[in-house]
Amino acid sequence: MNRRLVYVIGPSGAGKDSLLAWLRARLDPALPIHWARRTISRPAQAGGEAHESVDVAAFEQLRDQQAFALHWKANGLHYGIRHAELAAFTAGSWVMVNGSRAYLPQAQASYPGLTVLHITASADILRQRLLARGRETPEMIEARVQRAVDLRLPSQGAVLEVRNDGALDAAGERLLQALGQLTEWPRLPANPVTTRDRPAP
Repeated sequence: MNRRLVYVIGPSGAGKDSLLAWLRARLDPALPIHWARRTISRPAQAGGEAHESVDVAAFEQLRDQQAFALHWKANGLHYGIRHAELAAFTAGSWVMVNGSRAYLPQAQASYPGLTVLHITASADILRQRLLARGRETPEMIEARVQRAVDLRLPSQGAVLEVRNDGALDAAGERLLQALGQLTEWPRLPANPVTTRDRPAP
C-alpha cells in the first residue's frame, strides 16, 4: 500500500533534517522502516547526510536513463530517489523519503495515497531562524516565509503536521505520537511473559 511511503516536507527553517535525525536515532533498527537514500548533485560532507553524491552531468544522465522513482530540483541542486530505495514499501516495510514541497503533486501522482508528513514552525520562528543563518536577504527570507504560510496541504489521504517551534525533544515526541496514529505503523511486539518473569505468588 502506498500509505507506507511517508513523504516528508517542510520549509527552510523548520528544522526538518534535525527532527528526522532525532527520529531515526530513536526508532529501533529492528522495525521494518527504511530511510530512502537520496542522490544529490553536491559533494558529501563529514557529519552530513549520507547521500549518493554525483555531479550535475551524472545526475542528468541517471534521470534520462529512468534511474529515479522520484526526482526534483531545489535551491540549485538536483535530488533523486532511486527505484531500489522504494522497493521496501512494496514488500511490506515503511519507507521515509525526505522530499520537496514543490514536488509533492508529482510524488502523489506517482504514488497515490502516500502519507504526507509536514514538519513546520510558526512564521515568526521561521523568520528568526532564517535571519540567524545570514545566508539570504530579508526580502528572500520573507518570500520563503510567505510560501510556507501559503502552503495548502492535500485534503485527501493521510496528512500529518508536526510543529517544531521549540525544543527538539518536544517536537520529536509529537512526531512519534503522530506517526503512532497511522494504521499499521510498525511497533515492536511486547516481550511475552515467561514463567520466570512472572512475580512469585
